[in-house]
Amino acid sequence: MRPAGDSANDVGEAAKAELGRRIVDVALLRGEFVLSSGEKSGFYFDKYLFETRPELLSRVADFLAERVPEGVDVLAGPELGGVALATALSLRTGLPFVIVRKRSKGYGTGRLIEGRLAPADRVLIVEDVVSTGAESIRSARTVAECGATVVGVLAVLDREQGGARNVADAGFAFDAVYRRGELAM
Repeated sequence: MRPAGDSANDVGEAAKAELGRRIVDVALLRGEFVLSSGEKSGFYFDKYLFETRPELLSRVADFLAERVPEGVDVLAGPELGGVALATALSLRTGLPFVIVRKRSKGYGTGRLIEGRLAPADRVLIVEDVVSTGAESIRSARTVAECGATVVGVLAVLDREQGGARNVADAGFAFDAVYRRGELAM
């Protein structure tokens, strides 16, 4: 006989697998693509195709929320793909979020971080898809340069192309809701 907690875990895993199938159906494109890392790929996981669908974004936020470490004060969404995720996760958890720009604008405040971030804040970077981890590391370093502590990087999808290792080697914890090998890609 199974312990009571196992059936609840099975339901959660089944729901996660079903969401993964739906995301792949919507967002997986086949062809020839160049990734942000500059690498070529025979498939592209177009995160905007699931991030712009409220029924999918809401469920993704549920699974991200389960992975938010204790003690996080602020979420950080790198522009552009991480912003919708950080927003949805903020609404789910009640944690405030900031937006991490790739480069400062030549007008307005000129900030790399939009929103309120204090040096004592413990920050979780919320990412869409991680390939090599270069963008995640850049965002984490931008946050750290403001004096805040980056507790880790949380992604929807790890493409399993060295990103998790690179993020860890840069000194940041890494977690993902899905790894490429889990999905029918």
